[in-house]
Amino acid sequence: MTTRTWESLTIPAAGTYNLDVAHTTIGFVVKHMMVSKVRGHFGTFSGSVTVADNPLESAAELSIQADSISTGAPDRDGHLRSDDFLSAEKFPQITFKSTRVVGHSGDEFVVAGNLTIRDVTKEVELAVEYGGVGTNPWGQQVWGFSIKTEIDREEFGLTWNQALETGGVLVGKKIKIEIEGEANPAA
Repeated sequence: MTTRTWESLTIPAAGTYNLDVAHTTIGFVVKHMMVSKVRGHFGTFSGSVTVADNPLESAAELSIQADSISTGAPDRDGHLRSDDFLSAEKFPQITFKSTRVVGHSGDEFVVAGNLTIRDVTKEVELAVEYGGVGTNPWGQQVWGFSIKTEIDREEFGLTWNQALETGGVLVGKKIKIEIEGEANPAA
């Protein structure tokens, strides 16, 4: 992979780059019982970024296996895979496909795209921080990124909840999505 300079950033050359699944984490955080947070991640996914000659015309896509959700609690994970939440048997894929770069400042970008969960597609905006380019110990160049967004799960049909005697609900409506990753040249 060769690099180039664009607006004082060292960026990868135009081309297609695949997510390095061994060095990428797709995580989420949701409120539990209105007092704490539960963290989880998805273990099986694939994705790519096509870096354009003009980086602001770049595109990305991601496909996540819904049944690969893990919060460290097998009973909860089973419930999250069920029809109450992801309905992973009926809707095995969670997908994202970018539509445009909305804006940028330095190494921070806002990327809009279509997120599909349970066959419901909504436009979301991702806050993307470009992490730079490096060379791993095996001589392969990689580039890194951090992504954050927040969604309302009920907009995607994940409406199950339970009222608490003390007021409030068991599961928060807002889900924070956090992705840390690396990409390397497609073979």
